[in-house]
Amino acid sequence: MKVAIGLPAYNEEKHIASLIVKLKQVTDTIIVCDDGSSDLTSKIASELGAITIMHQKNMGYGAAIASLFAKAREVGAEILVTFDADGQHKIEDIKTVLDPIIKNEADVVIGSRFLSENSKVPEYRKFGIKTITGLTNATTGSKITDAQSGFRAYNRSVLENTMPSDHGMGVSTEILIKASKNKFRIIEVPITILYEGNTSTHNPITHGSSVILSTLKYVAIERPLAFYGIPGMVFLIIGISFIAWAVQAFTEDGKIITNIALIGIGGVILGTVLLITAVILYSIVSVVRERK
Repeated sequence: MKVAIGLPAYNEEKHIASLIVKLKQVTDTIIVCDDGSSDLTSKIASELGAITIMHQKNMGYGAAIASLFAKAREVGAEILVTFDADGQHKIEDIKTVLDPIIKNEADVVIGSRFLSENSKVPEYRKFGIKTITGLTNATTGSKITDAQSGFRAYNRSVLENTMPSDHGMGVSTEILIKASKNKFRIIEVPITILYEGNTSTHNPITHGSSVILSTLKYVAIERPLAFYGIPGMVFLIIGISFIAWAVQAFTEDGKIITNIALIGIGGVILGTVLLITAVILYSIVSVVRERK
């Protein structure tokens, strides 16, 4: 099987050389996507024999993953392993991630840091990852433990039938949602991730917010009736209850309690808007799916 290892990289000149040399022990097909780096990342990668893709400007992690998918298809890779270029992942874990696909037990393999006793995940990261993973599982109906892991393997079928479109960190969730919808087999294996020093190039608050917003976007598209309809019903019931309360108070005392009346009217309006949005978006999504 032709295995390609894809590295999304942004200003990784400190790590890229040693990483490529080590990865050559696994495969000769190493693809580096330099996402608009201002350092020597692409020059070093090219001189070491890696297939190098250069973005003229920093487009985001998702754009880099999309470029890696496209190049892997182009070079005829049967498996693509995505591997972070910041030195956090262990080369030894690549075999663990590859094995289920080689044995035809899975189409997508996720390296989960939460299935390994050796990974010491900082608490603030753990909270954010668990929140995003919960949203992903609610959408896909799966029981994944680490939806934000960038250490993954994809077989040829996934590469040919999955087109990542999110340019940000939400691409990890997007791929899982699309893979789940296409009935691809997704499993997790334990990996060790190293949090030594400040290896992350992303502000945790900005990163987390971006991923949550992207995840919510895909949840809204995939399950519009639940995403908009359930809150719509809740607001509608609350609104009607407050209006009934205001009417009862007016009947008994002859006075309108303005605050209660306004909350009731607001709840009814918001609930109605959300319910209409749910129906319209569900209809649009259904038509698009039928045409596909």
